Amino acid sequence: MNASSDLQATLDPSRKSWVESANNPTGDFSIQNLPFGIFSDGLNATRRVGVAIGDSIVDLAALESAGLLSVPSTGAGDSVFVRDALNDFIALGRDAWRSVRVQLSRLLSRDDATLRDDAELRGRALIRQADAQLHLPVQIPGYTDFYSSKEHATNVGSMFRDPKNALLPNWSEMPIGYNGRASSVVVSGTPVRRPNGQLKLPDQERPVFGACRKLDIELETGFVIGAGNALGEPVTCADAEAHIFGMVLLNDWSARDIQQWEYVPLGPFNAKTFATTISPWIVTLDALEPFRVAQPAQDPQPLAYLRHDGEHAFDITLEVTLRPQQAKEASTITRTNFKHMYWTMAQQLAHHTVSGCNTRVGDLMGSGTISGPTEDSFGSLLELTWNGKKPLELREGGTRSFIEDGDELTLAGWCQGEGYRVGFGVCAGEILPALK
Repeated sequence: MNASSDLQATLDPSRKSWVESANNPTGDFSIQNLPFGIFSDGLNATRRVGVAIGDSIVDLAALESAGLLSVPSTGAGDSVFVRDALNDFIALGRDAWRSVRVQLSRLLSRDDATLRDDAELRGRALIRQADAQLHLPVQIPGYTDFYSSKEHATNVGSMFRDPKNALLPNWSEMPIGYNGRASSVVVSGTPVRRPNGQLKLPDQERPVFGACRKLDIELETGFVIGAGNALGEPVTCADAEAHIFGMVLLNDWSARDIQQWEYVPLGPFNAKTFATTISPWIVTLDALEPFRVAQPAQDPQPLAYLRHDGEHAFDITLEVTLRPQQAKEASTITRTNFKHMYWTMAQQLAHHTVSGCNTRVGDLMGSGTISGPTEDSFGSLLELTWNGKKPLELREGGTRSFIEDGDELTLAGWCQGEGYRVGFGVCAGEILPALK
């Protein structure tokens, strides 16, 4: 077999694992998935690279030390898998990512006895997710957030401008984006404090200072740069996907009232800088390949540097739940799909670098809020409640226009295959009260 056929075999829907929990057709972490992350556990506080499989994590450092997993040497001494971030592993390049995927898929396959029948090694190399702590998977040198959902941009434009001219002229010509704040990107499960800032109340001549009153989510995905480009050397649209390591779920928390006052003339600032939450597992583009679909038709035809042949969207179901502090059950407030995105990841990266801007391994690129075509598929409370005018009914009673203190918001996402699922896990955060 050659490398291409070996890689294709990892996507075989009939492949099953001896880790029985990985064979659940609605479980996120099938053997076809194999997402990468950083973890530690109660017996070993060292942060290291792991791969999710069923309800467990495979410790890649343990497999490497046992001689069952090989990667190119970095010359840096320690194993590339004994790191507190994935950056050094990612920097080895796509051939290395794919090689590790192929090796793991074989080791975890039901008919491979090498690890399955070695009880001692299996005990060291397989850790229950329930016993592990998950950490931010990458060091993030830079963070960019796009605004690439036509439905979302149209909703916001209709709400705050002229519904007949909801999209500004440039929106259909290029992926709109802004440079965000990488230092406040946190991993799922990290509490988020309600921000303070300037608020311009409609009956006041000058702004007041206080806690955000319109705290919101933004249902997004993000992609992680796997191969950077040099300063002055753009990434072409055709080559862009080769520069992407994988995808995460992303919640770009938004202080709508702070943003409304500050965003003219230079765009979001304090309304976005206080926190962005991402899921701990990075799902590779190789795992997502079977779920590739055509992107929406683009009119007008993009300029030449933004054109690409083929299909560049992915069929990823996305949903958000909200659980008030005292509630036993969460309420599903929206469900949508990544395939609705007007601008693709390849187009986003090509546009980001066309000026000559360089990117680095670990850079994070947010999709922008992902909204679908129906009212129950909008990706923010701003849209779901139409700026608070139509509050949502919650499962255990009560309503929400925007997020209240103690609320926990959870994003989930998955691709459903025939008898298996490629999922992202969750991206969750609870809101703490603002500082007095």
